[in-house]
Amino acid sequence: MDDNIMKIVYIAHPIAGDIFYNKLWIKQIIRKLNLTEPDIVPFAPYLVDLDCLHDEIPKERQRGIKNNTALLRAGFVDELWLYGTTISPGMICEIQLANELNIPVIAKTDGTKKDLEKLKINELNDK
Repeated sequence: MDDNIMKIVYIAHPIAGDIFYNKLWIKQIIRKLNLTEPDIVPFAPYLVDLDCLHDEIPKERQRGIKNNTALLRAGFVDELWLYGTTISPGMICEIQLANELNIPVIAKTDGTKKDLEKLKINELNDK
């Protein structure tokens, strides 16, 4: 890929529960991607909101989700990559929005691969 053309990849990862630990994992993922994937820009805008908003307060969590939704709708994200041991409810919303916007969704960990397959099977069964 040309140095000027880089893929913008939204990094989806569970947040709720152990927020501190999950933030550390996300930072490690972003570091690794920056050092090993020269043609992508890992994008996790919610990390800033997690330092400013309280995820356990519903109104503040909703504001963070609203921010992420606006950024995904802005049209500059090329792919959504899923990380973590499972797909969280928040990640399901991100996947649904990505599908609506025709943004490819790629599971990058064993847990998210299994959960994504289950989601696809459930969608087929619902039709």
